[in-house]
Amino acid sequence: MKTNVETEDYRVRPGQEISLRELPTAGESLYRSKKHYEELLREHVETLSSLQQLLYASNQHALLLIFQGMDASGKDGVIRHVMSGVDPQGCQVTSFKQPSAEELEHDFLWRTTRRLPERGQIGIFNRSYYEEVLVVRVHPELLRNQGLSEHSEDEHTLWEGRYKSIRNLESHLYRNGTRTIKIFLHLSKEEQRKRFLARIDEPDKNWKFSLSDIHERKYWKEYTAAFEACLSATNTEHAPWYVVPADDKENARLIVSQILLDSLSALKMTYPKITGDRLRELKKIRKVLMK
Repeated sequence: MKTNVETEDYRVRPGQEISLRELPTAGESLYRSKKHYEELLREHVETLSSLQQLLYASNQHALLLIFQGMDASGKDGVIRHVMSGVDPQGCQVTSFKQPSAEELEHDFLWRTTRRLPERGQIGIFNRSYYEEVLVVRVHPELLRNQGLSEHSEDEHTLWEGRYKSIRNLESHLYRNGTRTIKIFLHLSKEEQRKRFLARIDEPDKNWKFSLSDIHERKYWKEYTAAFEACLSATNTEHAPWYVVPADDKENARLIVSQILLDSLSALKMTYPKITGDRLRELKKIRKVLMK
């Protein structure tokens, strides 16, 4: 059973100027029913588990999966459902909150580079260093806590410099075997409103909601502009952005899981070849076990 997901439809083309208002937050359903969705996702998860084992065994690459999006866009849910069948020893999820005092004493990439996946591993960033050209751009007063010199460049030059640092980092990672896949979960403002109401009305979701969510919603236009600038400036051939419609949570999960499957399959991985010496050693071990 396969979904009709053409992941290239969601990939941002190199050099493309992004206008989120022109991109859909919902699309044609990829599943016929809840049961059909669960069957498709289960198949994706099983295939992903096999590819993750191959990634670990081949030990040639790492995969970094970055999720960004507005509040309530479904980042946690996508990670929880899509990665449900992956061996926890081969996958590490890191959620980046407000920087600590120690982190603010370093450059803006420091706290995330410490959490990069090693070869054979999948690393998932729930938010990332991109917060430093998104939240901080919408709220430039946060720059005062980052120890920048008094004669720092103007803000326009600052953001362009950070975009360049990000592109250089991701290029460096690519040259050294880490493949970076970046997912922007594209949520409509109306769907965010509905999800916020659900967090208030459903007791088991109350913990997800805070007044700061409503405060940040006031900056929807500013965040949209920041995302458009960020996606346009940091999308590259080797570290692409994918804009995934997120109003339908199930659809989004199927699209993301297919992007992940395609990205791993493209690595052309193989299990390590057994040498003659190793084969003879295994035969000796087998004889011992058979006694």
